[in-house]
Amino acid sequence: MQEQLDQLITSVVEGLGFQLWGYEYRPQTESALLRIFIENEGGVSIDNCTQVSRQVGAALDVDDLIPVAYILEVSSPGIDRVLFSKDQYEAYIGEDLKVRTRTPIDGRRNFRGSLVSVHDTHVTVDVDNESFEIPFDVIDRARLVMA
Repeated sequence: MQEQLDQLITSVVEGLGFQLWGYEYRPQTESALLRIFIENEGGVSIDNCTQVSRQVGAALDVDDLIPVAYILEVSSPGIDRVLFSKDQYEAYIGEDLKVRTRTPIDGRRNFRGSLVSVHDTHVTVDVDNESFEIPFDVIDRARLVMA
């Protein structure tokens, strides 16, 4: 299902002339949340978000990819953007971010610090002068922090 969802969202967003920054899909037993982030050179308006939401919603309903009731949100990534890909992390080396992991690393799941480096399998974050290697596969969410 993940691959079908990737294809559907990407084709609709790009077909409407926007770039897909990324999306979060949070399924639960009786409902789900699908949050899509879009970009555009000239910025993203509320009308743009509405347009993408309507088209993605219609496509999801036709393909019946989400088997439960769902909430669909569409927005720009904003300045405190969520990071999804290795390339996105690389673009923000030296910036501050907050990372939440699915499982603890050294007894903690929340990290706030400077992004030091990006590798094939993990990122290195400096938190209060202590470095943490955080594997991509345990990152639940990473978001830029603007001072």
